[in-house]
Amino acid sequence: MSFHIQRMPAPIRLRELIRTIRTARTQAEEREMIQKECAAIRSSFREEDNTYRCRNVAKLLYMHMLGYPAHFGQLECLKLIASQKFTDKRIGYLGAMLLLDERQDVHLLMTNCIKNDLNHSTQYVQGLALCTLGCMGSSEMCRDLAGEVEKLLKTSNSYLRKKAALCAVHVIRKVPELMEMFLPATKNLLNEKNHGVLHTSVVLLTEMCERSPDMLAHFRKLVPQLVRILKNLIMSGYSPEHDVSGISDPFLQVRILRLLRILGRNDDDSSEAMNDILAQVATNTETSKNVGNAILYETVLTIMDIKSESGLRVLAINILGRFLLNNDKNIRYVALTSLLKTVQTDHNAVQRHRSTIVDCLKDLDVSIKRRAMELSFALVNGNNIRGMMKELLYFLDSCEPEFKADCASGIFLAAEKYAPSKRWHIDTIMRVLTTAGSYVRDDAVPNLIQLITNSVEMHAYTVQRLYKAILGDYSQQPLVQVAAWCIGEYGDLLVSGQCEEEEPIQVTEDEVLDILESVLISNMSTSVTRGYALTAIMKLSTRFTCTVNRIKKVVSIYGSSIDVELQQRAVEYNALFKKYDHMRSALLERMPVMEKVTTNGPTEIVQTNGETEPAPLETKPPPSGPQPTSQANDLLDLLGGNDITPVIPTAPTSKPASAGGELLDLLGDINLTGAPAAAPAPASVPQISQPPFLLDGLSSQPLFNDIATGIPSITAYSKNGLKIEFTFERSNTNPSVTVITIQASNSTELDMTDFVFQAAVPKTFQLQLLSPSSSIVPAFNTGTITQVIKVLNPQKQQLRMRIKLTYNHKGSAMQDLAEVNNFPPQSWQ
Repeated sequence: MSFHIQRMPAPIRLRELIRTIRTARTQAEEREMIQKECAAIRSSFREEDNTYRCRNVAKLLYMHMLGYPAHFGQLECLKLIASQKFTDKRIGYLGAMLLLDERQDVHLLMTNCIKNDLNHSTQYVQGLALCTLGCMGSSEMCRDLAGEVEKLLKTSNSYLRKKAALCAVHVIRKVPELMEMFLPATKNLLNEKNHGVLHTSVVLLTEMCERSPDMLAHFRKLVPQLVRILKNLIMSGYSPEHDVSGISDPFLQVRILRLLRILGRNDDDSSEAMNDILAQVATNTETSKNVGNAILYETVLTIMDIKSESGLRVLAINILGRFLLNNDKNIRYVALTSLLKTVQTDHNAVQRHRSTIVDCLKDLDVSIKRRAMELSFALVNGNNIRGMMKELLYFLDSCEPEFKADCASGIFLAAEKYAPSKRWHIDTIMRVLTTAGSYVRDDAVPNLIQLITNSVEMHAYTVQRLYKAILGDYSQQPLVQVAAWCIGEYGDLLVSGQCEEEEPIQVTEDEVLDILESVLISNMSTSVTRGYALTAIMKLSTRFTCTVNRIKKVVSIYGSSIDVELQQRAVEYNALFKKYDHMRSALLERMPVMEKVTTNGPTEIVQTNGETEPAPLETKPPPSGPQPTSQANDLLDLLGGNDITPVIPTAPTSKPASAGGELLDLLGDINLTGAPAAAPAPASVPQISQPPFLLDGLSSQPLFNDIATGIPSITAYSKNGLKIEFTFERSNTNPSVTVITIQASNSTELDMTDFVFQAAVPKTFQLQLLSPSSSIVPAFNTGTITQVIKVLNPQKQQLRMRIKLTYNHKGSAMQDLAEVNNFPPQSWQ
C-alpha cells in the first residue's frame, strides 16, 4: 500500500489577485473573492509554507489596503523579518509598518530583529530597519535602539544618515529625554552636500528646537548658516535634479523657512540676521506656479512670527493681498485666514486691501465667504463704518441662512461701537431686523428698545419707521416686537405726525389699533409677540383719547385666551380699568431713559480696530428722596392683601427685558409680571421709600462678611432637573440683614432659557432682589445662575418665603410655585 501526500496548489500571484478583484461587479462579489482568498492564505500559514509566505503576506497587505481585516498575518510578518532573504525582509517590514503598532504587544518581538538589522552589512537592510523603527517604534523600542540610531547618524553613508535623522525625530517624539544623545551628531549636519541628509537634518533640528528651550538657544548660532543655504538655493540653484517648476528645491526652502521662524521668534539678533534673506525670498520667488506660492506663504508666516521690520511686514501683507486675487480658492482661503491673524497687529496695512477682502464676500465658496465676513468685521472702524456696513448689509440680504446669525450679530456689535449718529444706528439695526430678524440673538430686541428709549429726539422718527416696516408683514418677529413696544410707548407721537426727520404720515388712532390687533390674531405671532402687542394696546389707553372703549373691549376679550400668559396680562389690565382706574395713568406712563450700569470704574480702555482711546463711562446717580406713598399703598392693595411685601428694585439695568420682574404677587391672585420688555408697570410705579439697608451697596464698605458665617446652606427647590440652593451671609453694616445667594443648576440635557426667579415674604420682612447673573441655566450642571436676595428682618422672626420660577425648557413654557420654610435658625436669629 502506498500513501500519496497531496500538496496544495501554488497560490495565485498578487498581480492576478488584483486583476480578479477588479472584475467584481458588486461589493458582495468582491467580498466573496476576498473571503475565499483569505481562507486559502490561512491554510497556507497553518502549513508553515515558507515558499509562498512572502507572496501571501503581500496579498494580505493589498486586502488590508482595501479595508478588509488582515490581523492574522502579524506573526507571519515577524517570520519574514527574521528571514535572511532581502525580498522577505522587505515585505515583512512593510507588513509590520501597516499591521502593527504599539498597542499590540507583538511588536516588542521585533526589537531584537531590528537591532540585528541596524548592524547588518547591507545598507538597504539597515534602511528597512530604520524606516520601520521611525514609523511604528514604541517608547520601549526607542529606548533600546536609540544608541544604534545615533551611531548611524554619524556614519559617512548619506543613504543611512538621512534615514537615521528621520528615525531620530521619531525617537525624540516618543522619548524626549533622549534628545541630548543626538546633540553631538547634529554639529556637522548642515555642512552636508547631499540633499536628502540636509533636508532631514533641518527636520531634526526643527523638532529639537520645538521641544526644548535649551536646544532652541543652542541652535540660534546656526541662523547665519541657514541663511547662506537659503540664499544659495535662491540665487544659484542648489541641485538641478530637485528643481520643481523652475524653483530649486522648494521642499528644502520651506523646511528652512520654518526652522528660521522658530529660531527668530522673540529674538532680536536672530530676526535681524534673517530680515534680508526673507525680503529676497519674498521678491524673487515666482508666483505663477503653486510651488512658488507655497514658499511665499511660508515666508509670510515667518515674517509675521519673528521680530521683523515694519517694511517687511507690509511686504508680507501685500503678498497675502496678491493671494486674494488668485484663481485658486485654496490660496484665497489661506490668505484670508492669515490676514485675520495679523489684522490686530498690522491693521493699517491690511486696511489697504479692504476692497479686495469685501469682494471675497461674493465668492461662491462658503468657507471663503465666512473668512471674508470675519475679516471684514475686524476691519470696521470709525472711519469706514458707513461704507463697510453698506457692504455687509448687502451681504446679509443675499447670504445663505447659516451666515445670517453671525453676520447680524457682527453688525450689531460694530454699530454699537462705531455708530456715527443715533439715527444711523437705529436705521442700521432696523434694516437688520427687517432682512434677517428671525436670525438675531435674543438680546437684540431689548438692546434696540434701550437704544430707542435713550434717543429722545428720535422717538417720533423711529415709531413712524417701525409702523411702516410692519404694515402687512409680521414674518420678522423681533422687528414686530420692537415695533409693538414703540407704538405702545410713542403712539401719541405717531398719531400727531410730529416727525421732523422725514415726511410725517397721517395715521388715526383706529388704524394704529388695527395694526396691533392684527398682530394679536396673526398666525405668525409668537406668544411673546402677542404679549408685546397686548401691552402696547394697554399703554395706548393713556395716550389715545377716542379709542379707550375699544381698548377695554380688546383687553376684556383676551381675558379668556387659551394662552395663559396672554390671559394673565388681560386679567391684570382689566383690573386696572375697573378697580384701579385711578392708578392707570401712573402705571402706564412713558419709560424713563435707561442707562447702562457698568462696574469697571470711571473710565475703561476701549480697543477699536486701529485705535485705542479711553472712553468715559456714563453712570446713573442712585435714586434719592422718598416718593409719594399714597399710590404705593394702592399698589400694595392691587398686589393682593395685607401680608405681602414687594420686591424693591435695584438701580435700572441696561435691558428693559428685566423690568417685568420688579413687582410681584406670589401670595395673591394677581401677578403684574409679564413677558420680558413688555410689562409697563415698573416704568411708572412710584418707588417706595427705601430703608437704609438697601443703600448699603452704594457705600464703600464691604456689603457682607467675606469669611463664611457658618450658616448651613439649604436646597430650596428640586424638581424636573432644576435645583435651587440658598447660601447665607450676614451684612457687615446691619446685623438684621441676611444676604441670601441663590444658585440655580440644571441636570437635564437641554438648557433652560428665559429663567426668572421671583420671591415674596410676609409683611414683617423687607426684601430686595438683585439682578441675576444670566437668564440661561446650562444643561448637564455645566454652570449655574446666581442671584442675590437681601432680607431685612428687624424683629428676628422665623423666615418664610414663597418663590415663583418661570423658564422655557424643551420648547415649553414652565412655571412653578413653591414655599421655603426650612431656613436654618442662624439665618434669622
